[in-house]
Amino acid sequence: MTRKVTKAIFPVAGLGTRFLPATKSIPKEIMTLVDRPLIQYAIDEARAAGIEEFIFVTSRGKGALEDYFDHAPQLQTALANANKTKLLETLKATNMEDGAIAYIRQHKALGLGHAVWCARRLVGDEPFAVILTDDVIAAEKPCLQQMVEAHAETGGSVVAAMEVAPERTSSYGVLGIKQENGQIFEVSEMVEKPPAGEAPSNLAVIGRYILTPAIMRNLGTLKPGAGGEIQLTDAIAAEIGGDEGVHGFRFQGQRFDCGNKAGYLQATVAFGLARDELRDELMQYLEGTVGSRQAAE
Repeated sequence: MTRKVTKAIFPVAGLGTRFLPATKSIPKEIMTLVDRPLIQYAIDEARAAGIEEFIFVTSRGKGALEDYFDHAPQLQTALANANKTKLLETLKATNMEDGAIAYIRQHKALGLGHAVWCARRLVGDEPFAVILTDDVIAAEKPCLQQMVEAHAETGGSVVAAMEVAPERTSSYGVLGIKQENGQIFEVSEMVEKPPAGEAPSNLAVIGRYILTPAIMRNLGTLKPGAGGEIQLTDAIAAEIGGDEGVHGFRFQGQRFDCGNKAGYLQATVAFGLARDELRDELMQYLEGTVGSRQAAE
């Protein structure tokens, strides 16, 4: 019987240099899409998937991230006294239960694999999820929830996959396919950032994983891979062909890469248009902007 996934790791130790100077004073993970920080989208997705324990791998300068999940009694009292019940409910959704959240420091920037490995003692001998907050996914059913349901069928490790343009495969971990079954497929190989023309497919791994405890053991023995870092992809690839195996999962939804400015802006527009109270005004502005640009050309 496949064990239930109740723990998730959030690697949030990065410096966010692509968003300087904003990230000089605030962690990238609490930059907002409309009115919710990136990390809130990730937490909400994890909760929908049944995650009960939230493990953050952080670094120096991430105090604001920890404060975000703390209770704010003064603000809550002010909202209650003003009878702003809707805002009060919104605020309460950001609170975490006592003992549900833990913070681990990654003292050296040795890569994603190393960041995940830092949480090994809190994960123990259980399957666990990994969520990268840069990847925000708009979906009717949250992506991780889809993956948890798939994992109940497959066991082993499951990685989220999406098709990318062939010329972009060198920016991702890329999967080879052994056997397909609808959205789920058995993985024959995983290659981290293959050189142009050498990728086994155009199916790229994006920031959602459900992994077995064996991955932690593999990470503990790995040597630096691509980019001189401990690569999570290499630890997962070592399980291909094993007893539990590795499966790819073609999730349903739209992924936004909020790790770069263009993707972040695209996500902001998309999530703004998805809000009833913002859609008309925002659409009117966008249509006017596009129309003005086309007229100028």
